[in-house]
Amino acid sequence: MRVLVVEDERNLADAIARGLRKRGMAVDVAYDGDAGHEAAFVTRYDVVVLDRDLPGVHGDQICADLAASGALTRVLMLTASGTVADRVEGLGLGADDYLAKPFAFDELVARVQALGRRATPPAPPLLEVADLVADPARRVATRRGVPVELTNKEFGVLCELLKARGAVVSSEELLERVWDANTDPFTTIVRVTVMTLRRKLGDPPLIETVVGAGYRLAEVPS
Repeated sequence: MRVLVVEDERNLADAIARGLRKRGMAVDVAYDGDAGHEAAFVTRYDVVVLDRDLPGVHGDQICADLAASGALTRVLMLTASGTVADRVEGLGLGADDYLAKPFAFDELVARVQALGRRATPPAPPLLEVADLVADPARRVATRRGVPVELTNKEFGVLCELLKARGAVVSSEELLERVWDANTDPFTTIVRVTVMTLRRKLGDPPLIETVVGAGYRLAEVPS
């Protein structure tokens, strides 16, 4: 899941980003409304965690612009005011959810995960091909019923390939969906991660390299 955090309190923004990354999400951070507005329309995010009172472009404007664009991006609006009137106004601007500060981090994670599921076409609770099964909610993968220990990035790549249902997924798409904006676009990290993932999944091989196009999961006898 790709998430943008737009929050001018740097310590809070960085804490949210660290926590979401530990949950396997790719997270970018903007510390003011101008940077947040630009980032939200340059990259396709599943969820934007958006502080309402921002310097530069106001959070209300970012939210309204995202809603008007027709993007599938979901907005979780944060604010220091949790009155009913404020919640109603925020939701009226196009926010999908509203969370008052201070908040419990586990609640924020749960809300981000719920919004992320609404930002993409519905996927089955378990992603499967042949004898390989991935459970995105529990972040568990098994092959022939045996758990496969994967890093967050390896699991993210696996889920993207599973969701593609045999279609080719390019390195650029994997880089955009699994890594954040700080990753060098010319890095070999996707190739290395796929190579390690292929090895961990064992034989017979499931991941095919399509030269010049990307990667896909192939059906093989279980």
